Amino acid sequence: MNNNTATLRKGPVNRIRLPFFYGWLLVAVSFVTMAIGVNARTAFSLLLPPILDEFHWDRGITAGAFSFGFLISAIVTPLVGWLTDRRGPRLVVETGVLLMGSGLLLASLIREPWQLYLSLGALVGGGVNLLAYTGQSLYLTNWFVERRGLALSIAFSGVGVGSVTILPWLQNVIAGSGWRTACWSLGLLVLAALAPLNLLLRGKPSELGLTPDGASARRGLSATRRIAPASLVSGGWTVGLALRTSRFRWLALSYFCALFTWYAVQVHQTKYLTEIGFDPKIAAWALGLVSLFAVPGQIALGHLSDRIGREWVWSIGNGGFVLSCAVLLALPADPSAPLLWMAVVAQGALGYSLTSVMGAIPAESFTGRNYGSIFGTVMVAAIIGGAAGPWVAGASHDWTGSYSLAFWLSIWCSVVSAVAIWRGTSRPERGLE
Repeated sequence: MNNNTATLRKGPVNRIRLPFFYGWLLVAVSFVTMAIGVNARTAFSLLLPPILDEFHWDRGITAGAFSFGFLISAIVTPLVGWLTDRRGPRLVVETGVLLMGSGLLLASLIREPWQLYLSLGALVGGGVNLLAYTGQSLYLTNWFVERRGLALSIAFSGVGVGSVTILPWLQNVIAGSGWRTACWSLGLLVLAALAPLNLLLRGKPSELGLTPDGASARRGLSATRRIAPASLVSGGWTVGLALRTSRFRWLALSYFCALFTWYAVQVHQTKYLTEIGFDPKIAAWALGLVSLFAVPGQIALGHLSDRIGREWVWSIGNGGFVLSCAVLLALPADPSAPLLWMAVVAQGALGYSLTSVMGAIPAESFTGRNYGSIFGTVMVAAIIGGAAGPWVAGASHDWTGSYSLAFWLSIWCSVVSAVAIWRGTSRPERGLE
C-alpha cells in the first residue's frame, strides 16, 4: 500500500482512502483542538473581571483558581504520559475534552469560591493538559520524524489563530449576555467541536500500515539535527532510568526556566504597560498581537529546527524572551510605540517558538515505548516553572514596587534555559547499558 494513502478499515471490506499522508490530517485536528482548547483556558482572564464585579470576592482568592489549575495540571501530567503509552491518545484527549467542557458548563452555576476552583480551576486546568501541548506532543511525534518540527509548529500555531478569533467572540458574548452565558457557550463549543473531531486520532502510523512522514518525505534531514541520542538501555527507557541521567535533569531545568519566563512576562505584561503610561486598550492589543505574531514564527522556526537542530531554535526562542524583557525594561524611559512593538514581535515571533520543539526534544532524547511517561515527567518541571513565574514576578513587585527585578530574573532564566538545553542534548548518556 502506498504510504501516501491512509487506509482506514471499516469492517472487512469497506475502506476510506485519503490522497495524502494521514499524519497531516492529525496535524489539522490538533490545530483546531489547540485553537479552541488552549484559548478556553486563556478565557479565564476575560471571565475574571465580571466574576469579581458580581461576587466582590478577594482578588487573590478569585485569581487563585487559575493557579490551582496549574497545580492540578502538574499532578495530572505524568499520568497523561503513562496513559497515552498504554491506551493511546484518543482516550486521553477525549477525556480532556469532557473535563474541560464539563468545567465550563458547571462554571455557569458558580455561587461559591470552591465551585470556581472546581470548575474553572480543576476541571478546565486539568482537562487542558490532556488535550493541549502535552497530550498533542505525545502522539504527533510518532507520526513525524524528518518533518517533526514543522508538523508540531503548524499544530500549535492554532493557539494564535484561536486567540484572535475565539477570544474576541467570547468578549462580545460577555458584554452582551454576561459571563455565565459565555461559559455555557464556550463549554458547548468545546464539546461539540472537539469531541467528534478527536475520534480521528491514532497513536502511531503502524496502526494504519504507514510509516512516519509518508513515502514522499525527503530523506536525510534527520542527520542535520544535533541531538546526540541517549545510549540505549536493556529493555528500553523507563522513567526511573531517565531520572538517573544528567540529560533528564538538564532538560527539566531548561523547561522550568523557559516556562518561568514565559508566564512571568505574559501574566504581568498588560498591567506593567498600563502602569508605565500606555492606554489599557493598547496594552490589551499588545497581548493579543503576541499570539498572532507567534503563528508565522512558530511555523518558520519549527520548520527550521528540522534543518539546523532543535537546540538552536530553543536558543532562538529564549533569545526572543531576553530581547522582549530588555525592551520592557527600557520602556519606562522611552514609552514609544516602536519599542512596544519590538517587544511584542520578539516575544511572539521568537519566544513562542519554544512550543514548536518542546515535544520534539524529549522525543529524540528518550525514544521508546515509555516516551510518554518520560515526557510527562519532564513537563512537570515546565508546569511548576509556569506557576512560579507569575507568583515570583508579583511578589517582587510587592517587595520593590517595580517589575524591574522580575524582568531581570526572567532574562537570567532564559539564558539558563538556553545553556541547559545544550548541556542536556549535546552528548549521549553513558554508564546505563
